[in-house]
Amino acid sequence: MAKWTAFPEDNSAFVYTPATLKKHWARLHAGDAEPFPKDADVVQAWIHFHAGEFQAAYEAGLAAGGAGITVANKAQAIYANYLEKKEKVKLEMFLEVAERASAQQTAEPKNPNAYYWQAYALGRYSQGISVTKALAQGLGGKVKTALEMTIKLAPKHADAHIALGAFHAEVIDKVGKLLGKTQGADTATGLKMFEQALKLNPTSAIAMIERANGLVMLEGDKRMGEAETLYAQAAGCEAMDAMEALDIAVAREELDE
Repeated sequence: MAKWTAFPEDNSAFVYTPATLKKHWARLHAGDAEPFPKDADVVQAWIHFHAGEFQAAYEAGLAAGGAGITVANKAQAIYANYLEKKEKVKLEMFLEVAERASAQQTAEPKNPNAYYWQAYALGRYSQGISVTKALAQGLGGKVKTALEMTIKLAPKHADAHIALGAFHAEVIDKVGKLLGKTQGADTATGLKMFEQALKLNPTSAIAMIERANGLVMLEGDKRMGEAETLYAQAAGCEAMDAMEALDIAVAREELDE
């Protein structure tokens, strides 16, 4: 396997031990509602993940199996989204995550993150090939169903609320409200999902960013001021791990433009 691009910032503040990881787990996993692992090898995979050692996290997660598959999926999906430079490789990675998550659903049908990482990967893949094309391939329904299942299994899964809000916003933005209805997309539901995500995880930069994007997609320029405020709040967040640092960097770049 080709060497993945390294996390571009100083990660020294994000290097956890098993004890400090456990101490900060609830805050670090407020988004994905993942339980603290019982397996020491999976704990180590998460230590790699939070430090931004995404390839090491992916490899350790796959080697550990079981709950390690979730670490592998998250590491590969987040890496592909933020750091992979080749579009073709990025799309291939998203499809790999989606396939692995689908297999994980068969093995663990009550694991919310098996559904979430399938939805996340297919959602990002859809953005990569164009949302309109993805809807024509039936990917929209798969994303929506997987996210609804995530929330059914884990009602406090903030990231699934964000992603479901983004689904409604993206579809309506690309095909309009009338055609959006045929895909199950609805403005009021989208807005509600973003709001709920921030209630569940109020310090989440990505929840602020996605809500800002969603407000403008769903309601246009009249929400631009609110969106800019959300971006400024996201830019001012304090990162607890590499993934959060990447989210915050996106907000700062947006404000600089």
